[in-house]
Amino acid sequence: MNTLRLVLLAIMVGLVGCANEPRSRDTANPNVSGETLALQVCSNCHGATGNAKSPNFPNLAGQQEAYVVAQLSAFRSQNRRDPAGFEYMWGLSHKLTDKQIKELASHFANEKPERQPVEGRIERIAAGKVIFTGGIPDKGIPPCASCHGSEGQGNAAFPRIAGQHADYLVKQLAAFQRTNERPAATVMETVAHNLTRENVRDVADFAQAVPNQ
Repeated sequence: MNTLRLVLLAIMVGLVGCANEPRSRDTANPNVSGETLALQVCSNCHGATGNAKSPNFPNLAGQQEAYVVAQLSAFRSQNRRDPAGFEYMWGLSHKLTDKQIKELASHFANEKPERQPVEGRIERIAAGKVIFTGGIPDKGIPPCASCHGSEGQGNAAFPRIAGQHADYLVKQLAAFQRTNERPAATVMETVAHNLTRENVRDVADFAQAVPNQ
């Protein structure tokens, strides 16, 4: 009899856990921790460790904590207006609390970026390194490293781009070239406008490869 009661109790506990699980996926629930949201919501696109499998979504592993806080806050207030904003992030972030945002940022900042493939990109990586470290002086383009760090590690104001998906970086640079839909457009617009498509691809491939160097 005691054994039967224990089995029934275990089943009931399990059912309660299943019943509560969807609530932990609710971005409008202020009681859900940022850590839980990272694992059960953000992971669908960005990966549980912040290493996105699809180049359509940015890697967040090792990203600067202050930068993630700033971007999530911009999505929440709808000040970041790029397509990814209103397609994905506006709806997911509009009820996040400041505490949840800080916890999400901390979670991803403390994850380790994975090494990215470099096969077939050696020439582009070499050309991109020249731009990243020295800029293109005759076009008035400063070195990427002057803002993003010598290793692409970023800082509180500028994102980590080391190990970022090259395709994602190309998309972001294209956004800076055509519109002011990003909060940092005042800094990046002039730089991006003077980059050719080849320049963009080269520097993006280099940035993706940086952790492998």
